[in-house]
Amino acid sequence: MMNTKPNISFENTEIAFASRTDVELRKMYLIFAVMDKNWAVKIGTNLADFAFALRLPVKGIMKKTMFGHFCGGESIRDCAKSIKELQEFGIGTILDYSVEGKGTEKSYDLTRDELIGTIKRSAGAAEIPFTVFKATGVGSSKIMTKVQAGKSLSRDEQVSFDKMKQRVDDLCRTAYENDVRIMVDGEESWFQNVVDEMAYEAMSKYNREKAIVYNTFQMYRKDMLGLLKKAHQKAEEGGYYLGAKVVRGAYMEKERDRAEDKEYPSPIQDTKEDSDNAFNDALKFSMDNKDRIYLVCGTHNELSNIILTELMNLHGLQADDKRVYFAQLYGMSDTISYNLAFAGYNVAKYVPYGPVESVMPYLYRRAAENTSVSGQSSREFELIKNEITRRAYLKKTII
Repeated sequence: MMNTKPNISFENTEIAFASRTDVELRKMYLIFAVMDKNWAVKIGTNLADFAFALRLPVKGIMKKTMFGHFCGGESIRDCAKSIKELQEFGIGTILDYSVEGKGTEKSYDLTRDELIGTIKRSAGAAEIPFTVFKATGVGSSKIMTKVQAGKSLSRDEQVSFDKMKQRVDDLCRTAYENDVRIMVDGEESWFQNVVDEMAYEAMSKYNREKAIVYNTFQMYRKDMLGLLKKAHQKAEEGGYYLGAKVVRGAYMEKERDRAEDKEYPSPIQDTKEDSDNAFNDALKFSMDNKDRIYLVCGTHNELSNIILTELMNLHGLQADDKRVYFAQLYGMSDTISYNLAFAGYNVAKYVPYGPVESVMPYLYRRAAENTSVSGQSSREFELIKNEITRRAYLKKTII
């Protein structure tokens, strides 16, 4: 009988921070010391907003702090250093163009063209195993909301919606032609169904031999496990592979606020435990249906990552089976990413990039999410302190 307890420890800070110099580690210490305090994150966010609004020269400061730690650079070319650094430790890069659209057809076209650039950069590059995009980067959320609500579109809105669907297909088709996996990021529940339909239409075209297109399943939604099962059934009936990126979710407060404002039941799980159980059940379901589902486990939760390694072993999958990937954000949870990669698992980091002032909204959300998740920033901070202490002790012992 196979051992279902892989020997992985997320306490091993030597492996986790092997790529970091002492100077970089101290910089991380300062960044997470700030992120460990909710009030400091709020004040810092407001000050940064104020500085950019007044066009104050803060870009250099941001590049050396938040932006520099959590982003690969301002362009695909700038990300070369981060890509190489991760590759040296067996970790792949997911180039994530994190600029939020300006709501014009021209901006949507420009975003599509930039995303096609990430696909072409990834072609034939084992160090960049995935690309990713948000539907709201290439089309209007307002129009998608109307479509999901069953409201009629004006002539101009219909033209815009058709263009959006074409952009999504352009991206998925280009990914297929270049043999590059592409993930469709999750969105808010009031237009997620529209995104889902575009994703499944693309899967039916391009996932015939293996998963190229992956859709995102946000397990903090009460209905999401059921939707994952329906997506699997649809893939079975349609004769294509289901690419599934399983995450907990990114819009909890916005979802609850809107539900309260519009007086409908919140779609969000009642407790964190409910979200955790749904997430882990999704991993189990995906492994039980591994012949049809290709899985990306996108989480910073240590237990969920361990559970997946145990499930893989139980199902007889090798650590490097290409049907299963683990994913975390660049600059976060290195103790998970580096230790999994060291043990031979497929791991990739989301590496955001884009102009500093345009990517700041993304960084604000990351900071807010990190402080809102119970114990997450404190855990990161504690591990960094442990590694600094370990290195200091080692130097003292050698001397």
